[in-house]
Amino acid sequence: MEYRHMSPAELRSEYAKEKARYEALCDLHLSLNLARGKPEAKQLDLSNAMLSTLADDDFLCDGMDVRNYGCLDGLPSCKRLFASLLDVQPEEVLIGGNASLNLMYDLIAKAYTNGLLHSERPWSQEPVVKFLCPAPGYDRHFNVSLSFGTELLPVRLTENGPDMEQVEALVRDPAVKGMWCVPKYSNPDGIVYSDDVCRRIAALSPAAPDFALMWDNAYCIHNFDGPLAEIPDILALCREAGRPDMVYEFASTSKVTFAGAGVSCMAASRDNLAYLLGILSFQTIGFNKIDQLMHVRFLKDRETTLRHMEKHAAILRPKFQAVLDALDREIAPTGTAHWTRPKGGYFISLYAMPGTAKRAHALAKQAGLSLTGAGATFPGGNDPDDSNLRIAPSYATLSEIEQAADVLCVSLKLAALERLLGI
Repeated sequence: MEYRHMSPAELRSEYAKEKARYEALCDLHLSLNLARGKPEAKQLDLSNAMLSTLADDDFLCDGMDVRNYGCLDGLPSCKRLFASLLDVQPEEVLIGGNASLNLMYDLIAKAYTNGLLHSERPWSQEPVVKFLCPAPGYDRHFNVSLSFGTELLPVRLTENGPDMEQVEALVRDPAVKGMWCVPKYSNPDGIVYSDDVCRRIAALSPAAPDFALMWDNAYCIHNFDGPLAEIPDILALCREAGRPDMVYEFASTSKVTFAGAGVSCMAASRDNLAYLLGILSFQTIGFNKIDQLMHVRFLKDRETTLRHMEKHAAILRPKFQAVLDALDREIAPTGTAHWTRPKGGYFISLYAMPGTAKRAHALAKQAGLSLTGAGATFPGGNDPDDSNLRIAPSYATLSEIEQAADVLCVSLKLAALERLLGI
């Protein structure tokens, strides 16, 4: 029975039952973690053969010895590999280190120190800099902006992507310098931007000449349930709309091969890359070409990479299903929460009874379950409804996830019952 239909006496009885169950779980002294979207050891093992790709002592690729200096923008073979995954041109790709987040941070840092291609002055000299943040979204994106003192403007995220009427109104402010986007299997809601939203984003006419569309395509090939979702090539859309320099697209192999030793990339217009490489040449002589070569030899091409991702999907699918089954069994009958059913990515986004997410998080923590902080998916950690919790099932084992789901469900129930009973 849904809690809202229960009498006060029935609610108190339900509370006593769930409280006893919660205390029994606390007595187990569990240590469980559904906090971050990390691949588990079995997923990392899928790429161990990559470590043997240099066993023949052949270090030549694209006519160069990868052990030496040079090739600031990355091996041509590696650029072709990423271009095939993102549906862009190799000439539009810059290869970075192991983390795309580093490329994102570095781009924002360069905007503040030097300005971007069309900046009138460095952002550090602007009276105020604002960034649009579709929410719920990725906390690390928001924290990159906050680390520079940027003012964050939440934008409502719909089932098709950002609320474009809100975006189109906000970009009329010249202080609005960009927007964070995760267009496919978004973090945390698992949303895939619609073609219409992608086209409206590309057709934006921001007042800021150096508006930066930060297109984090982190989960571009990360489906685990059903066919791979497709979205338009945002670089091509921006070029067709007459704004080829507005977009910067990011991706990496962190959840394809090794999370701590992958390869990242940024795709942007040729003019943008020429400008940024001119600055980057003072910063580094080049990124890790040995790592790039290992990835080229192991992943080979789009088809081989997608077959590799099917192995990841086989590991992830039952983990997500275990959480969804528990929520369907335990929480759905109470009518106190709803949640996403993602087809890809690394997260389940759960919406608890408004006003209870922080309490549910605290209860789960006390029972030995670590979750991403309540509110972390909103700019500044401020969820106006105190409702959203991000669930990351990837790192724990299946048996751990089943235990963690028990703790999560009991915590959600107790938080809701406390609120309904005024405890």
